[in-house]
Amino acid sequence: MERFVQYKDKARRNIQLADHMLTMTYPLVKDPKILLGVLENLFMAVTNSMASVLHYERLHKRVPSFSETFDSKFSTFKSKVVHQQGLDLKWVRFIAELREAVQEHQASTTEFPRKGKYVMADKDYRLKTLDEALLKDYLKKTKELVHELLQLVTAK
Repeated sequence: MERFVQYKDKARRNIQLADHMLTMTYPLVKDPKILLGVLENLFMAVTNSMASVLHYERLHKRVPSFSETFDSKFSTFKSKVVHQQGLDLKWVRFIAELREAVQEHQASTTEFPRKGKYVMADKDYRLKTLDEALLKDYLKKTKELVHELLQLVTAK
């Protein structure tokens, strides 16, 4: 099986997991820690769909080789695929926004649930909160982006 197909399947699975966690599990359990899992799955869905497109384009020799790190994939995606495929730059900003949220979680020194939100604080006590409404918006945008990116590897 081609690598781009494997990444495509992983992206779809991540979307399903995030959707189920946000629409079924979270309303039932009401544990804000679940919101972190949703964020991670959304980020992985975007990363895997981006990797699927890059491996597809690499297979057809339209992009240079790249390493399997997020930064390398994102850089190649921005510089080659976005312009070649005519993708809207709002998707680049959205991917960067998701990446920033995940990085803030990784860099946070203190995390705690508060009034249905999940609060993360870094060492300088700058706060970032995750809540159900924000993640529903992220889920909607992620579904649109993943659909658009996966169309690139199936339409040709």
